[in-house]
Amino acid sequence: MRSVQRTPDDMSLVRDSSLVWLAGGIVGVSFGAVSVAGGLPVWVPVVMSLVVYAGSAQFSTVGVLLAGGGPIAAAATGLLLNTRTAAFGLAVADIIGTGRASRLLGAHLVTDETVAFALAQSDPVRQRRAFWISGLGLFAVWNIGVWAGALAGDALGDTARYGLDAAFPAVLVALVLPQLRTDAAVRRCALLGAAIALALTPAVPAGVPVLLALAGLLLHRRRPVEAAV
Repeated sequence: MRSVQRTPDDMSLVRDSSLVWLAGGIVGVSFGAVSVAGGLPVWVPVVMSLVVYAGSAQFSTVGVLLAGGGPIAAAATGLLLNTRTAAFGLAVADIIGTGRASRLLGAHLVTDETVAFALAQSDPVRQRRAFWISGLGLFAVWNIGVWAGALAGDALGDTARYGLDAAFPAVLVALVLPQLRTDAAVRRCALLGAAIALALTPAVPAGVPVLLALAGLLLHRRRPVEAAV
């Protein structure tokens, strides 16, 4: 069996991913604690994190359940919020790989943070390695955090007072900032998406403004393909 050789480039990707992993673990602890403190058994957030693996959708689903909503309403809320990953999947379809196993596992690892980190890299080879390194690491750390938070339960108290919900947005800003500085088309899309999200936040349920902000992509213009000589 051929061994996988780690390169200095891989180690730099691990180093750069560590901030995302740290934020994921912290928010995972919050999710596990909130779920169990609200009355759900420990296995629910743990299994959900392994099978669903979608932070905002998981928070929304548990929120509906803890508010007295039924499982169908909770699942529908989670699915609605997670539809944005369809666009993310298209963005990294060529990066993930062409094999059936790669696409199946890669699709499960598609998150806002993993996609942003991969697309921020300079070439296709580095993008692919960045996707898998950041994706597998985040999946592991997220689930460990959820498990730890679920076991802690009420011991953490009100996790909202720690401001943990600001961790992921801060990381995302750091990931996309270089691209915003260098690509005018990306800036136009981001500004329109941000304006839509801010305008709709007071009027629609949490999570929906982020989904509707994808309309900012309408301003994107594909670069013309150079004619072959």
